[in-house]
Amino acid sequence: QVQLVESGGGLVQAGGSLRLSCAASGRTFGSFAMGWFRQAPGKEREFVADIRWSGGRTFYGASVKGRFTISRDNAKNTVYLQMNSLKPEDTAVYYCAAGPPGVRLGVPDAYDFWGQGTQVTVSS
Repeated sequence: QVQLVESGGGLVQAGGSLRLSCAASGRTFGSFAMGWFRQAPGKEREFVADIRWSGGRTFYGASVKGRFTISRDNAKNTVYLQMNSLKPEDTAVYYCAAGPPGVRLGVPDAYDFWGQGTQVTVSS
């Protein structure tokens, strides 16, 4: 089992920045692929970003590419999502997820473990 706890959400004005953190505990953190997803009311869960253990490769959803940066600190069992140039349409609950090293990118059902989510609200 892996337990994931997100933090860092809040209310920010458009154009501002937030940094989300996801602290992991339980099984060996370093071997997992870690992802961020988000879900706005009435919408499906959307892929935001993913980072692989092997080589630290990163992947981003089209709507956030160039504005968001995912990173991880395996020594601290933590993954981060730096969000810049935030827009009102970024408003959602953001979830951290962990999956096996070769997890199918961006597919929520492919990730095995999920955090409880943290709310991000961007005002116009």
